Amino acid sequence: MAYMSMGEAHRRITDYINNFSDAIFGQDGASLRHLISFSFNNPKLLSVADALSVFQDSSRLIRQSSEILVPLLRSLQCYKLDQLVDAYNSYEKFASAFIQEFRNWESAWALQALYAVCYEIRILAERADRELASNGKSPEKLKAAGSFLMKVFGVLAGKGPKRVGALHVTCQLFKIYFKLGTVNLCRSVIRSIETARIFDFEEFPVRDKVTYMYYTGRLEVFNENFPAADQKLSYALTHCHLHHETNIRMILKYLIPVKLSVGILPEDSLLEKYKLLEYRDVVLALRRGDLQLLRCALQEHEDRFLRSGVYLVLEKLELQVYRRLVKKIYFIQKLKDPNRAHQIKLDVIVKALKWRLIDMDVDEVECIVAILIHKNLIKGYFAHKLKVVVLSKQDPFPKLNGKPVGS
Repeated sequence: MAYMSMGEAHRRITDYINNFSDAIFGQDGASLRHLISFSFNNPKLLSVADALSVFQDSSRLIRQSSEILVPLLRSLQCYKLDQLVDAYNSYEKFASAFIQEFRNWESAWALQALYAVCYEIRILAERADRELASNGKSPEKLKAAGSFLMKVFGVLAGKGPKRVGALHVTCQLFKIYFKLGTVNLCRSVIRSIETARIFDFEEFPVRDKVTYMYYTGRLEVFNENFPAADQKLSYALTHCHLHHETNIRMILKYLIPVKLSVGILPEDSLLEKYKLLEYRDVVLALRRGDLQLLRCALQEHEDRFLRSGVYLVLEKLELQVYRRLVKKIYFIQKLKDPNRAHQIKLDVIVKALKWRLIDMDVDEVECIVAILIHKNLIKGYFAHKLKVVVLSKQDPFPKLNGKPVGS
């Protein structure tokens, strides 16, 4: 920190207090938001933190203006000193006082400032938990932040113009629950948003709707409800700003496995553009009917797929690979002898699998084909004595029509 005189420190603190008061009395939500957002390391705010360390009687000066500023500036000072647990504790005190004020304001002019409060609470909690963990203590602040934001949600979940902020708070809660691994807690918030008559989903800001659909789509993936996951993630992708490539990549990370499960394969150019090359061999395995390639791809990127929660979705693609292999054999036979193309010897499938380095006997192949028939992935029946699967002459490989393979 460069040298700062007492007079300069006094001026900076006074300017901040005046700007804060002007934003409140002028109902200037944008200015207020900048004054309470310091995790972005705004140089002007950090200079106020330096002034607080220099000016010895700053507490009296702050209290003369507004009690609500005392914990906020204390939090700012701790943040600058990298005392993140103390910074979080003080910010939560400020946030509680701010919410009480917000509740009393009739209009929604301070929504942008409220969004900043919710964001800061989450970010400071994450950083405070890292500090606690590094000191051998139990991380607890992110959980506390979740409890606080539920109270904020309760303030917004009523009638009037403030209710449009409820979805933003919901998205912050989702981020906390996913970080903590407590996604089951999302259900009550989702129920409030999707069943309460006071909410009209289309009135929420597009940004919040995209985030909401992304997280609820991920939940549907975890619940293996792929049609719903497809609908929600597709909504998020369609409405996401084209220039937000990082967000598009995050959506595609989950949408691609969902689309694969219903037989829709992405172009390689899409995987290249959004740096999702871990899916390249998975897609190639489906195109070729190559089970060995699929298994190798899953093994190579196992950690990444497990962290994303899509490993089990991709693992179930094995049935689709078998289906594609049988389909390839069918078309090859059709070129040689169109009249007998629908009769496929199980031994031929065994040989095709061995060519792909998969060692199976006829009984194992018969079991797999039986599953394909049972799940209506192929149409046909067995001629058991001849060890032949007889495919239907009418549409032997029905379209999936949105039904996931393996469901």
